Amino acid sequence: MSTLLPTSTTVREAENRIASQQHHRRDAGTLFVLKSKGSWIHCGYHLITSIVSPSLLSLPYALTFLGWKAGILCLVIGALVSFYSFSLICLVLEQHAQLGNRQLLYRDMARDILGPRWARFLVGPIQFALCYNNQVLCALLGGQCMKAIYLLLNPNGTMKLYEFVVIFGCFMLILAQMPSFHSLRHINLVSLVMCLSYSACATAASIYIGKSSNGPEKDYSLIGDTTNRLFGIFNAIPIIANTYGSGIVPEIQATLAPPVKGKMLKGLCVCYVIVALSFFSVAISGYWAFGNQASGLIFSNFIDTNNKPLAPKWLIYLPNICTIAQLLANGVEYLQPTNVILEQIFGDPESPEFSPRNVIPRLISRSFAVITATTIAAMLPFFGDMNSLIGAFCYMPLDFILPVISLNLTFKAIQEKLHLLVDCNHCCRILNIGSYGSDFDSEADCS
Repeated sequence: MSTLLPTSTTVREAENRIASQQHHRRDAGTLFVLKSKGSWIHCGYHLITSIVSPSLLSLPYALTFLGWKAGILCLVIGALVSFYSFSLICLVLEQHAQLGNRQLLYRDMARDILGPRWARFLVGPIQFALCYNNQVLCALLGGQCMKAIYLLLNPNGTMKLYEFVVIFGCFMLILAQMPSFHSLRHINLVSLVMCLSYSACATAASIYIGKSSNGPEKDYSLIGDTTNRLFGIFNAIPIIANTYGSGIVPEIQATLAPPVKGKMLKGLCVCYVIVALSFFSVAISGYWAFGNQASGLIFSNFIDTNNKPLAPKWLIYLPNICTIAQLLANGVEYLQPTNVILEQIFGDPESPEFSPRNVIPRLISRSFAVITATTIAAMLPFFGDMNSLIGAFCYMPLDFILPVISLNLTFKAIQEKLHLLVDCNHCCRILNIGSYGSDFDSEADCS
């Protein structure tokens, strides 16, 4: 009786799967930070916090370079393309989970699909740059919102921006000690409420100022000559793309309790309901109220050149406070991939999670990461101007290019396996027919 020997490809795939599973079991980062205990609604909270961030307050500014028709068209296209791209990531992750090789990190997905070099030298550094850039930007924007509240309360105040950045960094330092991604689910629920609140307040303030006599004259014409308009378009498109970007979808999927099939897509649908409500309301109302005078942060338009509010003060205080709260949640969420790396380096998976062996290195390493990001934000107040450039180089490959490549390679491999099974089935049928034929010939010879 003959036995079928496994091919070298099958052996290699089995070894890779076993190595990946052993890597996950021994990895302190995935063991402590990426606990798979959440539901699809928790996944929706995480997605909303990563996508619906205060960067949406720059959308009216992006429309000043595009106008009404092109601006709204780009917003719709951005929503459709990003939803489709994130859906592709969901399909890839679910497919590998069904095959028994669940991937918890973007680097894991790139390693298993593209190869270890792609994960080590491309995906890993890009995602780290994206997350750390977001840390610095959250500290800077949080400091700016705090300073705006301070100047409303004390117009002659002497405190500098870097002082508010440091204060914001102290709050971030406390929240950074949250043990795992899953433990952020309640914070991200509060973040959902905060983003809806400041979006509603920004929309209401824009409508109030747009209808009042103190509001600026509405002018929706595109500023500058043809060259300036062209550069404006290239500036607006990255702003919109960055606003829809996430970059940590696999890490969010890792928080789901198995089985994961269908859960990520439900959370994504919940997320994009909030996206539609917040993005379009802020963008359309802000551009309608201020036209081509809309600033990079729509809150800046609520105060005139004499530091006098154009809307009721509570309508300016409230969205700034909500924005600060949401920035804290957003910054802590984007710290999670960095926490995974820090736990991999300094953590011990053989020791309990809250033992001194793991708690002390965790406290020191996470505090150092937050302190360095806060220091950069305090030293470089113009860092926000580089956000579009950094975001374009990070969000584009992670959210719009690699998902398509990963989907094609994943399902291409599956199709090849199916073709191989079909070919083997055909060969077995031919062999069976041949054996039947030989049996028939032998019987004829005997007769």
